[in-house]
Amino acid sequence: MLEEPAIVVKKIINKGSQQIWVTAAQQSACAGCLQKAACSSHALGGVLKRKPVRVDAAMPLDIGDHVLVCIDEKHLLRAALTLYLLPLIALFIGAGLAESWLTATQYSDIGLAISAFASLMLALLFIKQTQPHCLPRPWISKKISQKIAIAYERLGD
Repeated sequence: MLEEPAIVVKKIINKGSQQIWVTAAQQSACAGCLQKAACSSHALGGVLKRKPVRVDAAMPLDIGDHVLVCIDEKHLLRAALTLYLLPLIALFIGAGLAESWLTATQYSDIGLAISAFASLMLALLFIKQTQPHCLPRPWISKKISQKIAIAYERLGD
């Protein structure tokens, strides 16, 4: 399980349920670390730093709270395979089908390229339509103090 300290930046309450958005806590030592290519903290922190991410939380939280955000590694791997391999496989299938159906003419390469591009776009559209249902969202495992968040960041590096 990948864990990353984060800070709650937005909270919306609708009919008793809450929606929480978080950003990664400051990771000062990651920039100078030689192991950041293989580090799961750096990978998850890179995603969280770009923009606020909506996470699931069962506990009451306020803006500014320090929390520990988790995501299961197998779900992350499945999402990566879906986002990278599915479009690539669709591209090759589209090109292969076009090559087998089209006769060898002067413009068959254009038809092959159009077919490959169309199958790639269909795969990307499929991923976009099924993303909310298939790709996992991270969740908040626990609320932590600011001192623990800083110590956790140092241990992760």
